[in-house]
Amino acid sequence: RGGNLRPLGRRGCQKLDVFTSFFEAALASGGALAVTSAATGDIIGTSRFDHYDPELGEVEIGWTFLGRDQWGGPANGELKKLMIEHAFRFVERVVFLVGPDNRRSQRALEKIGAVRAGTRPDGTGSDGILFEIRRPLRAGTPTAGTRESPRPD
Repeated sequence: RGGNLRPLGRRGCQKLDVFTSFFEAALASGGALAVTSAATGDIIGTSRFDHYDPELGEVEIGWTFLGRDQWGGPANGELKKLMIEHAFRFVERVVFLVGPDNRRSQRALEKIGAVRAGTRPDGTGSDGILFEIRRPLRAGTPTAGTRESPRPD
């Protein structure tokens, strides 16, 4: 049933060699995730964490592929929410890099609360639009402006 997986915003990924390159990079990153349907258990997509930088306190989320039947539904937002919640256990900031012409992904990120934070070169050296979500302050922190320290698993 994985035959209907399509990339969100990745031109050319419907070609086997291009998709294979993305898939191999995902596995090599150590942050690849299979996305399953809670209702059926079927794999409906994939996404990943990458470019973790403990000094900057950030990690990138992206490279999301979802089955076409999931486009426009809640799956992408729910997936990103879960990934962001997990990331905030370890980092202060989650970033997303989107191509300047990829309006669909830009709107999807804005819907989950990401804000534009400039540009950054992508893996090909082209400038992508950088979006970010910063970890909110924790309720009951002793000093305003401080954040909970990341905890290892």
